[in-house]
Amino acid sequence: MDKELIHQFIVNALAEDVGDGDHTSLSTIPAGTIGKAKLLVKDEGILAGVELAVEIFNVVDAGLKVNLFLKDGDAVKPKDIAFEVEGSAQSILIAERLVLNCMQRMSGIATKTREIVDLLTGTNTKVLDTRKTTPGMRYLEKLAVKIGGGVNHRFGLYDMILIKDNHVDYAGGIRQAIESANQYITDNNKQLAIEIEVRNLEELDQVLQTGHVNRILLDNFDFATLRQAVNIIQGRFITEASGGITIDNIREYAECGVDYISVGALTHSVKSLDLSLKAIK
Repeated sequence: MDKELIHQFIVNALAEDVGDGDHTSLSTIPAGTIGKAKLLVKDEGILAGVELAVEIFNVVDAGLKVNLFLKDGDAVKPKDIAFEVEGSAQSILIAERLVLNCMQRMSGIATKTREIVDLLTGTNTKVLDTRKTTPGMRYLEKLAVKIGGGVNHRFGLYDMILIKDNHVDYAGGIRQAIESANQYITDNNKQLAIEIEVRNLEELDQVLQTGHVNRILLDNFDFATLRQAVNIIQGRFITEASGGITIDNIREYAECGVDYISVGALTHSVKSLDLSLKAIK
């Protein structure tokens, strides 16, 4: 994990939640009360966010001690215990909601990712995430995708050039967009991969005639046309498919021979895993 980025996220999240104090705990629990709690799994899936939880407890109170029983990426079932935490009862309760909010969402993403990865077993296709993430949580959500066995696409607008349909339309065409992107890289001494989206075989032909890209995104192609496109490309460029892909048809898309399939639903439409932090009396 990027500890600096994670630390800033935790500080900001705690400031949003705690404000000038957890007045419920301060008013009901005597100062100095020592408590113990367990992270109880109430769902079936893939666990994610354990390392993050340890960091959250440490930021809240370095005196809290965490005893881990499970790790990120482990398959879990109801009644499993991921870890126990012991120390100031007030500190445990301050950390509780942030730990659960993050772990539940990350575990849901990891679970959905693993489901798709398993569906693609036996093919050469890998599943990619997208930028369709929760603002402020992109790093954690993409980390959860990795924990689930998926592959991270670009993290933001800054680490790759991805020329999509709007860019092409505004630039005046595919050739103009590609040539301008390459010139930009040269002029600004950047080390950036270039990917371009195509909507049909005619646009694919324009890309192949122009060249100077690293990856071709085949968007909203049906199965027959996607197979045809992959055959036309013949491994000269990395291929990615997107658009209209669901859990029910992703295997068939993979069998068309693409290198990657991007799935926005990994991060924008997942069900959180049911987890609970329970006091141990």
